[in-house]
Formats: sequence, C-alpha cells, structure tokens
Amino acid sequence: MIGRILGNRYEIMEKIGGGGMALVYKAKCQLLNRYVAVKILRPEFTSDEEFITKFKRESQAAASLSHPNIVNIYDVGMDDQDIYYIVMEYVKGKTLKQIIKEHGPLNPEETINIAKQISLALHHAHSNHIVHRDIKPHNILITDDGRVKVTDFGIARAVTSSTVTNTGNVIGSVHYFSPEQARGGYTDEKSDIYSLGIVMYEMSTGRLPFDGESPISIALKHIHEDVMPPTKVNEGIPKALEDIIMKSIQKDQVKRYGSTKEILEDLNQALKQPTGDFVRFEEDDDSPTQVIPVIKDNDMPKGKLGNPKPRPEKIKSNRLIVWGAVATAFVLALVFIGSIFFFKDIFISQEKEVPAVIGKSYEEAKQNLENLGLTVEEPQEQYSSEYDEGQVMFQDPKAGENVKSGYPIRLIVSKGAKLTEVPNLINKNIDEIGFILENAKLKEGTVKYEFNSLPIGIIISQSPEAGKNAPEGSGVNILVSQGPETKLILMPNLVGEKIESAKRIIETSNLIVGKIEYKTDEKIEKDTVIEQSLAAGTETEENKVVDLIVSKGPEGATQPSEENELQMKAVSLGINYNRAKQEEFILRIMKKQNGITTEIYRATHYKSKEGEKIIIEGRGKATIEVYFDDEKVAERNIDFETGSLYE
Repeated sequence: MIGRILGNRYEIMEKIGGGGMALVYKAKCQLLNRYVAVKILRPEFTSDEEFITKFKRESQAAASLSHPNIVNIYDVGMDDQDIYYIVMEYVKGKTLKQIIKEHGPLNPEETINIAKQISLALHHAHSNHIVHRDIKPHNILITDDGRVKVTDFGIARAVTSSTVTNTGNVIGSVHYFSPEQARGGYTDEKSDIYSLGIVMYEMSTGRLPFDGESPISIALKHIHEDVMPPTKVNEGIPKALEDIIMKSIQKDQVKRYGSTKEILEDLNQALKQPTGDFVRFEEDDDSPTQVIPVIKDNDMPKGKLGNPKPRPEKIKSNRLIVWGAVATAFVLALVFIGSIFFFKDIFISQEKEVPAVIGKSYEEAKQNLENLGLTVEEPQEQYSSEYDEGQVMFQDPKAGENVKSGYPIRLIVSKGAKLTEVPNLINKNIDEIGFILENAKLKEGTVKYEFNSLPIGIIISQSPEAGKNAPEGSGVNILVSQGPETKLILMPNLVGEKIESAKRIIETSNLIVGKIEYKTDEKIEKDTVIEQSLAAGTETEENKVVDLIVSKGPEGATQPSEENELQMKAVSLGINYNRAKQEEFILRIMKKQNGITTEIYRATHYKSKEGEKIIIEGRGKATIEVYFDDEKVAERNIDFETGSLYE
C-alpha cells in the first residue's frame, strides 16, 4: 500500500497501526496539504455484502459527529480495486492501552479526567443516536497535551456474526464486552457505559476484571461472575471512584447509569469528594419473605363439611333483607343521577384551553392564566441562552390542552444566559482552540483572515476579549493571520544593460542583487549583462535574489569585481538563531553599500546551534542585513576598516 494514492488524493506514507478489521496508515492529503490517518478494510471483509452495506451506512453516520474528544472523520470511499477506506484526523500521541502498559495504574485524578473526556465523547455520540459498541483503551488516543480522542466510531457498529468466524482478532474486544453483547442480546447506550466502566477499572488497577484461556470463557465470566471490587486490587482507589466503576459495570442494564450525563455528574463530584457516598445504586424490587400464620378450621368458610343446614325461616328472612337492599339502592341511584343533571354546573367544572405563554414575561403569563381561572404554581428558574431573563421557557400542561378551572399550571422562567469567562486565544493556532472553547462552554464565532507578520493560522485578535464574561454557548469571533502578504512583480529584462544600470533596476524593483559572475565574451561589450537568474517577464515575489552573469570582454581582458579593487577586510559577525521559526533555515547576509545591495553569504543553518560567528569581507562602511529564510531579523552598520559597529 505504501506509495499508493487513494481517491486521487490520499498518498499512503507509512503503516501506523492495525486491528482485526482494518489497517491504519499515515497519509498525506494532496488537496489540503495535511497529514491524515486512513483506515483500510482488510480484504477478507470486502466479500461480505451485509458488512459492506453496514460499513458504509455507519461510517457516514459517524462522519456527522463533530466533537473535540472524537477523532474527526473527513471522508469515506472505495478504490477501484475494492479497497474500502475511511479518512480520519491524524492524531499524534499514544493509545490509552500503551499508557497503562507503560505506567501501570493511573492516579485517581488522571483516571477521572480521562473518563470525563470519554464520557463527553460518548454523550455527543449518543445524542446523535450512535452507539460505539467497541469502547476499549486501544480505541482511545491521548495526545501529547493530554487530550482524549475516541476513535473507531461506526466500524464497531458494523460487526456481524460472520466477522467473528473470519478472524480471531475481532473477538479480542471481549474483555470489554457488556453481558448483553456477550449473549448477543439487545445493545444500546448502556452497553457503552459498561465498557467505559471496564476501561475505568483497568485504568485504576492496571489489570482487567476478567481473563481466561479463550474468548468464550471470558464472555461467560462477564455474564455470570461478579467483578472483584477494584479496591481489592489497588487500595489507593477512593470510594467515590470505586462506586462509579461498580455502578457502570452492573450486569443488569437497568441498574447501570441511565446516561453518560449521569456519569459526568458523579465524576465531577468525585473530584470534589473522593471519599463521598453519593453514588446511588438501584435496589432489587423483590418482596421480602413473610411469615403466614397457620389457617385453622374455624377460620374456614362454612360449608357442607361438618356444618348444619340453615333453617327455612332463616332463609326467608335473608331473602327479604336482600330484596329490600336492592330496592333502596335503585332509588338512591335514581336520585343521584337526577341530582347530577340538575346540579351539573356544581358537580362538573367547565374546562379551559391552556394558552401559549412560552416567550412571554412571567408577569404577563401569570395574568393571562389567572384571567382564565387557572392557578399558577411558584415558578422555577433555570439558565437559558435562548430566552431572556424573566421570560417563560417551559409550561406544563402544554398550550392547547384542556383542563378544569383552577388547575395548577407549572412554569419555568429563564434566569438568562449563564456567564462564563472568555479564555485567551491570542497567539494560539486556530487548530488548537476547539478544546479551549469547549472547556469554557463557548464556541467558535466568526473567523476572519488578514495578512500579518505572524505565522499562518495564528490568532491576531478576538472578540469578546480574554477575561470578560460572555453567555455560555455564545461565539468568540477571531481574526487569524494569513502570514506576510506576498506581492508579485514582473521581472524586468536586464540582458544588454550595463552592470551599474542593471543593479539600479533590481533595487528599484524591490529585488536584491545576488552573485555577479564575469565571463569572457568576444561579441558582447565589457560590463554588459549576458544572463539573469530569473527570466524576464515572469512573475516573482518581492525581495527575491537575482544573480547576474556579466561580460568581461574578449579573452585576456580582466575585470576585477568592485570588492577586489582594494584588499578586502574580514569581520566576524555574531548571529543568534533564537528568531528562526524552523529548525532548518537559510541564513542570508546582504551588504548595502553605495546604493547597491549585494548578497555576500548564503548557507543552510540549524536553530539547535543557538548561534554562530560568520566571517564576512568588505571595504569601508556598509549596512549589513541578516535574513532567516526570507525574513529580515537584523540590520547593522559595520566599518570594515576598524571591524566596529557604528550608528
């Protein structure tokens, strides 16, 4: 695969990973000039039509996810030779599995912070009706700055029973399977919660809760065996974290957390109260065992066995009582029904249609409801970025429902948007601010670009400014550098010009005179330009160096350069490399003297050397300009006769 180009765009560079279903390669996107990760399906799956159909559908669904803690999916495609691939964000870092192997159990704070970021990713996926189904440390990437990136969304949902028989690697995730996955039963968001609990267990203890000789034996343990509490393995695990883990890995789906949002709330609480007893477990709803007293004979209903028959007089008396009761009940029923029709306005209240009050002020909403004969409960208040402070944001019952007079109406009133402090984004790369804004509960606003001396992608300014308060969920507008503005000029024709005239043309065109080489020519007059390094009539950037070849006349004629007319003086020029932007850069030294700029030094240097002394030569006084690549970093006036600097 190395060297192949997929989709006429992605050039495969090197293999960086692989699993049971796919191989992962580092590639370069030729269109956007950036590195990406390309996951290519193994050949044994390309013949499974059902798998391919699900693969396409689920991969496209996963591509709709956009979250700082989820590896972005850029593209999904198929090559002409039945190569199915997914193009993803390239993340520099290690998998969580590698980190656990290298460092052993993580401390509780690290475990909680990583689990929080995984939960945020799963919450976003679950909100978009996507279940991961293969959460494990191998699918969790940790960047160099500690950010969590969950990967492999979509492919895990496409696994079928046929894939298990194709390769033993697919079933390797059985260490993190939920019991319902192991049974082949119904899986939902709570299956991801179980797997997250197993991952937290492994982060906290450095080991898995279940292991065995075969995948089947491990799966059976997930179904039938209880998990050893993590504190039995690592006594340093705080109670709150252990409770969160144990609730997440309950075998009964009903007893686990209802959503990742609930896990996030408990994880945040665990950071504040590591020893707290706030995690609530679902109790079994079985009725307790009761002691039932022995039933005696005299407690039994009287019947034929051992009981005397009732007397005829008794039977007659009982019949009269029964018929009397029936007649009385009939009369009372007639009276009651007649009363209902006669007093219907008293017994039956007239129903009212609940009006729409969402978006109105609380005072106006209350007045409208009370005018209809309805009552209003004491209002609740919540933050909202959609409704202004004091506006009704929720009502129960809803508008249009019919209720009786006096029915209590519940209202929730907006407290306005919750404010958060705006972080500092200036001098940061635009690719890095997503996570910063996410943590501050803000989002990226309007992005504008302009030319600037800052590198491409660096933020120049922001609005609102750092330190100010802004509503949660609002956008921060940023101005981003496009790098220095490059002006193009049309290269003048210097061939046939005298050398002094050619130098002046170069200077006035905002170009730089480079090397001047003299060459014998029988036909061209002495001091006339024969060749130029940049072709006349072509577009070129300002400050480009132009080298010239000049005629020195017929053979035997000599034409010393102006710097060799007198003996040259050498000066040692000390240069510091701390302003270099790249490790490897071109150091250029230009000499400006008598209105002429000449390049007197050009070589590749390395920033890691921090600085060097460069020997330059000249006569008299001159201005020396130092360039790192095409950026001028220093300018000095040097007297070559004395070797000293002057103002």
